Amino acid sequence: MTRELLHETTERMDRSCDVLRGDLASIRAGRASPALLEKLTVDYYGAATPLQQLATISAPEARLLVVQPWDRSILPAIEKAIQKSDLGLTPTNDGQVIRLVIPSLTEERRRELVKTVRKRGEDEKVVLRNLRREVIDRLKAMVKEGSLSEDEGRRAQEEVQRITDQHVELVDRLIEQKEKEVLEV
Repeated sequence: MTRELLHETTERMDRSCDVLRGDLASIRAGRASPALLEKLTVDYYGAATPLQQLATISAPEARLLVVQPWDRSILPAIEKAIQKSDLGLTPTNDGQVIRLVIPSLTEERRRELVKTVRKRGEDEKVVLRNLRREVIDRLKAMVKEGSLSEDEGRRAQEEVQRITDQHVELVDRLIEQKEKEVLEV
């Protein structure tokens, strides 16, 4: 029973860290990355459709993204979606593809992005701690009802703490890597 609970806890924390990875990938770091456009949706025949389902997104150069739609008639809709987004990028449409030149970040904007990254990391740590608290409460309830001995409960709580510590370390490493990437000129 405790093994299943510990396994479930590890999986939930892993999924939570995966979400953080995705969020961090979508934060602009001055370098072109197709992940910048991952959350962008385009109005395609009245339905909000993810851009990835409508086009190929590539980064042929460090400061350039190229969006090549499979259906050229949707170019204006993609261009409109990019302009409406909060990315601050100006699309260039040549009738075949859309090019997005990624401008270099100012020092002030880099600092703002670092603050955003750190805040996102702290939010993630709160999520991990809440998961830990939830599991420890379940373990305490199992001890109280007698389905788990006190020693087993204590060992399981220590294991939950170890799992949490590992995931907090992972979050710290992810945040540190993203900060370096953002501050890199």
